[in-house]
Amino acid sequence: MMNIIEVNKENFENEVLKSNIPVLADFNAQWCGPCRSMKPILEEMAASNPGYKIVSVDIDDEDELAEEYGISSIPCLIVFKDGEEINRSIGLISRDAIAELMEG
Repeated sequence: MMNIIEVNKENFENEVLKSNIPVLADFNAQWCGPCRSMKPILEEMAASNPGYKIVSVDIDDEDELAEEYGISSIPCLIVFKDGEEINRSIGLISRDAIAELMEG
């Protein structure tokens, strides 16, 4: 069972870009209501889907990563596979929509 992994610029490369399984990166902030609404869905998915990893990036703490990936609105979900961005979604979306996003 996996949980959401908090990532920062120190471990982003290892946890996301060098991951051998697809990664869903959740760019969010503490003050963001829709981000807080989506967190339980992501936590449940992280626990029940061993085929991919879910990581969380706090854009207030990690402004360099947010800038590097052009995050202008949150929540922003980015799917990485083999170190490349393959999909992106902005705003609060349903569990089904997240699952579809993961499938690329």
